[in-house]
Amino acid sequence: MAMLPMLSVMMAACGSGSAEIDRSVVSDFSLGDFMGRWYEIARFDHSFERGMEYVTADYSLLGDGTVEVLNSGLRDGEPHTAKGRAKTTDTPGRLRVSFFWIFYSDYNVLAMGANGEWALVGSRSPKYLWILSRTPQLGPDVLKGIVDTAAARGYDTSKLIYVKQR
Repeated sequence: MAMLPMLSVMMAACGSGSAEIDRSVVSDFSLGDFMGRWYEIARFDHSFERGMEYVTADYSLLGDGTVEVLNSGLRDGEPHTAKGRAKTTDTPGRLRVSFFWIFYSDYNVLAMGANGEWALVGSRSPKYLWILSRTPQLGPDVLKGIVDTAAARGYDTSKLIYVKQR
């Protein structure tokens, strides 16, 4: 079973590190605009995605207002997928996600590009961070700006792993 952004976030509920990070979310978040395919550009290392390449996350709004999450990627050339569900909270930009039964964890959209072309996502724990893009690659200046934003929020960006994409 795969790991991927949403699955890994649920593990953040098991403990939040002691590091001071800014967990504030985007105030003008639109759930509908967040739907569709995202490519994982970079992430912090964790066991659920270790060795994964070509990682994507597909979000689909369901009739009951929840979001179906389908994460996929390759590990050692073999496909891995994880299917989960996310729900909104009273705070725009903060979702709760579950890949296992009734156990939900934070999924915080910390920053987004002006046109929704990229997203910086974290959780309650400073151990989880992702850079997502609508395209498999981001320009170097854009990527540097996102990494700088994460660093300014207190994340140790030296721990980012850049994901191989097609």
